[in-house]
Amino acid sequence: MLYFNSQKIPELQGLNFSQRMQVVRSAADKLPTPTKVGLNTLKLLILFGLFILIARADGWAIAGYILLLVVAYPLITRPITYALCQSQFSAVRQQLNEQNSKQPADD
Repeated sequence: MLYFNSQKIPELQGLNFSQRMQVVRSAADKLPTPTKVGLNTLKLLILFGLFILIARADGWAIAGYILLLVVAYPLITRPITYALCQSQFSAVRQQLNEQNSKQPADD
């Protein structure tokens, strides 16, 4: 299943935003190298295509393509990133919980 928001991912339920992003980042770092290369290549192709549209546009069309870039890039890349990392979320969350339990609480 594709998730557009990290709040909807069952493995990340109950975490605040910064904790969810920490889990996602750690899971993405643990992806195998070919998967990382493929994901980053896809992101680069999306950015390249949209920047070419911006470079060739005139007048107010530039603003429209920039808005398209701001909306389309995360809308396309986040679900793919979440899908590729989903198998890692449980393990990374458990590691995060272990690290937080080992740290002394601030008074």
